[in-house]
Amino acid sequence: MRLAIGGAALALAAALGLAPGAARAGLFDDEEARKAIVELRARVAALDDQAKLHATTSASELAALNTQLTEQLAGLRRGLLDLNNQLEAMRGELARLRGNDEQLARDIAEAQRRQKDIAQAFDERMRKLEPIKVAIDGTEVMVDQNEKKAYDDAIAAIRTGDFDKSVNLLGTFQRRYPAGPYSDSARFWYGNALYGKRDYKEAINAFRNFVTAAPEHPRAAEALLALANSQAEMKDPKAARKTIEELMKAYPASEAAQAGKERLASIK
Repeated sequence: MRLAIGGAALALAAALGLAPGAARAGLFDDEEARKAIVELRARVAALDDQAKLHATTSASELAALNTQLTEQLAGLRRGLLDLNNQLEAMRGELARLRGNDEQLARDIAEAQRRQKDIAQAFDERMRKLEPIKVAIDGTEVMVDQNEKKAYDDAIAAIRTGDFDKSVNLLGTFQRRYPAGPYSDSARFWYGNALYGKRDYKEAINAFRNFVTAAPEHPRAAEALLALANSQAEMKDPKAARKTIEELMKAYPASEAAQAGKERLASIK
């Protein structure tokens, strides 16, 4: 900057039409020239001061601007870092929520499966407890499934010839279901099971109880014939003949009455 100002002074001197050496010699003799030189020097000094001030002010502004930009850049970097951290946190939270959603979906599916299994098991138990329709000696009735199974087990024992087992099962059945739909049939088959195990005395009591309790039962006539046969096995022909007469009188059109009539000839 100083070189520029010095150059400006020389240029000004040249503009005044003075050579460097001649100007210096002539000016000291001429008052006007000295004034011009003083004025010129003042102007040059002013220009130099102005240039210095301008340079100083520009550097300060640039430094301030640079500081400001640096701070702004640092702030932007911090903001970008914060945003990046927030983004990573949001990604982690999203992954966690997705994992929770997947686990929740699995939990819901498992709960639904368990609920379905429980409902099916409950329905199955209810079906086992619900009465079912069966035909007992020609009559359709609703019966408890457990009662039906107990009755069927006892009859199955008779069919296989296991009369001891059948007597025990039917005895238990009558105590457990004394007024159930199978009660009359149970008494009838209980008498037959006793007859099968050759316990004729108890068979007589069972058949008599059956006929007394259910005289209109489809098997009542058959029970009287079995009663007469039990009496005959007990060597009591008089009682046997009397029972057959009772059979023919009470149920004259039954097959059991016809069979009893034929049986009379062999009872002595």
